[in-house]
Amino acid sequence: MSANAAQAPSGARETFSSRSAFLFAAIGSAVGLGNIWRFPYVAYTNGGGAFIIPYLVALLTAGIPLLFLFYAIGHRYRCAPPLAFRRLHGGSELIGWWQVLICFVICTYYAAVIAWAMAYVGFSLTQAWGSDPGAFFIGSFTRTSKDVTVGFDFVPGVLGPMAVAWVITIAVLALGVQKGIARLSMVFMPLLVVAFALLVVQALMLPGAGKGLDALFTPHWAKLADGSIWMAAYGQIFFSLSIGFGIMITYSSYLKHKSDLTSTALVVGFSNSAFEVLAGIGVFAALGFMATQAGKPVSEVATSGVGLAFIGFPAIISEAPFGTVLGVLFFASLVFAGFTSMVSIVEVVIAAITDKLGLNRVSATLLTGIPCAVISLALFATTTGLNLLDVVDAFVNSFGIVAVSLVIVIWLGVGIGSLPMLRDHLNSVSSFKVGRKWQLLVGGVTPVILGHTLIESVSDRLLNGYGGMPDWFVGVFGWGMAIGLVVLAWLLARIPWRPGSVGDRAAADAAQRRAAP
Repeated sequence: MSANAAQAPSGARETFSSRSAFLFAAIGSAVGLGNIWRFPYVAYTNGGGAFIIPYLVALLTAGIPLLFLFYAIGHRYRCAPPLAFRRLHGGSELIGWWQVLICFVICTYYAAVIAWAMAYVGFSLTQAWGSDPGAFFIGSFTRTSKDVTVGFDFVPGVLGPMAVAWVITIAVLALGVQKGIARLSMVFMPLLVVAFALLVVQALMLPGAGKGLDALFTPHWAKLADGSIWMAAYGQIFFSLSIGFGIMITYSSYLKHKSDLTSTALVVGFSNSAFEVLAGIGVFAALGFMATQAGKPVSEVATSGVGLAFIGFPAIISEAPFGTVLGVLFFASLVFAGFTSMVSIVEVVIAAITDKLGLNRVSATLLTGIPCAVISLALFATTTGLNLLDVVDAFVNSFGIVAVSLVIVIWLGVGIGSLPMLRDHLNSVSSFKVGRKWQLLVGGVTPVILGHTLIESVSDRLLNGYGGMPDWFVGVFGWGMAIGLVVLAWLLARIPWRPGSVGDRAAADAAQRRAAP
């Protein structure tokens, strides 16, 4: 396929106005909730300071090379994942829809976490959780049902903030790439950095902060001989850089034709990692204070995810000097990080629908955003939403993102042999050149790591189930959801492109070239 054939018609696609606008958006997508509540605990439990070594190796051998790969696909073919993969190879469209559906699933529950953080900004002012943050979060706030099932008993305290989160997301996306996505990121990312930097400063002044930092950064060199530590490092990189979501393909498709792809990816990759280290300092300084106040070792108070954010941190806020300020900064940071990531996730779905149906920006946003919002509210603003979120998140990550990433690198490396062509595209526009070492990393090292990670995850889930959840619940919303994504992606790939859409024009151009003598 010629370079011209790979391009969308002139003027048919929005673009970021500048490299800095793209950087804010891409970094905003990469820096999300996982940077704040996942990385610190992963580092702590996998060697402390010694974890930095496998983490950097994973960043350099998998994270950044895969960013290069997805930037090249999006920039060369200038479309969302389904059409980009279709242009790569006629039988590859399914892969793109698989990524789109993963984003669809993630955005439905991601809005719930943003809503919780929005509510907790207000709760921090009054410390509404009282003396038992755990009971407040499970019982009073989310009103989580003791029965693991699916119901439609809505929780007003969650429903309201979730509706607001969706209205903001849809409004931003309706404004477009530059006026909506870029502007939101250029406002929220500086606010996030400032808020979290202030939080870190305050956390470092708490009694016992050094105890937490010692726990986080003291290296346990012997653990480097444990293969699971290295797998944990690669897993953190895959998830934190938004690799496999289709986000970077979509965002890079909005870059101008003359854009330095590899240097931009380097900035995004290292910026994301720098924020993770900053998050680790802030979180473990606060945990050190908590451990000191309770007279316990840090290991007994350290946790991650929802437990850290909505149970552990409120307990710290209740005890800390100027706890109200600490709480507002922490939960505001979650809100800022959540929105920039949420917008990028939903944009993948909107871009795919735009390409497929040939709709304008506002129509595609409403057609996509409203159904996503309705499904999101119906499932996750309820008393059964927390348990559902737990299972869906675990399975869409382990058997969605990891699986589709594995398929992509094998298909491009061995199946259709597109890596040399994508390498040449990177080098044609970038200052930092890549060669066969990049191809080896993407087509050789990464599939081995992803394959091992997937096999380990499948084996563990089959043998041990998930979190004590009922088998039927895990079967339907875990395994069933993961398999259903692939089936639905196949069905979407079979639907004809709407006459006049970008994909339809591309197919007509390809047919004309084949018919030419």
